[in-house]
Amino acid sequence: MQRLKTRPQFQATLSGGTVSRTPHFALHRLVLGAADVAKDAVPTGPGAVLSEQAPQALFVVPWCPAPQVWLGPLVPKRWAKRSVTRHTIKRQIYAVASEFDAQLQALPPAAYVVRLRAGFDRKQFISATSEPLKQAVRAELQQLLAHATRRKTPRPAADPAVQDAG
Repeated sequence: MQRLKTRPQFQATLSGGTVSRTPHFALHRLVLGAADVAKDAVPTGPGAVLSEQAPQALFVVPWCPAPQVWLGPLVPKRWAKRSVTRHTIKRQIYAVASEFDAQLQALPPAAYVVRLRAGFDRKQFISATSEPLKQAVRAELQQLLAHATRRKTPRPAADPAVQDAG
């Protein structure tokens, strides 16, 4: 499993659509096509010897022969004010995703973003690294990823010609 690192990777994945939701999290998925996962990517940028700038693939791992599953956490300050809480949630996201690695690898190549969409109550979870908070986060993340892995393939887009005929 690869980690999302750049802003364009996160933006592209968020534009893919929401796969599942829990009270605090949303899972976004972008099914990767051939243009996104170029295996023989031509180097672009400074120092590249090209007559014209080639499009750059967002999800490229030159040493990996098979398409990968990509994952990135999005934990905004708006919902988790303390950095300790944000980092704890990110660690839980990666830990739960590693448990679901085999199921995610069985799915078509895709990029996933786990986004925190609501804050945890600070009156209920006083400490930023408390065991009850970790357990609550882990339980929701397991539910989120279980729902995503149950839906093996993304729904195809509806054909407008079929809708007009009906």
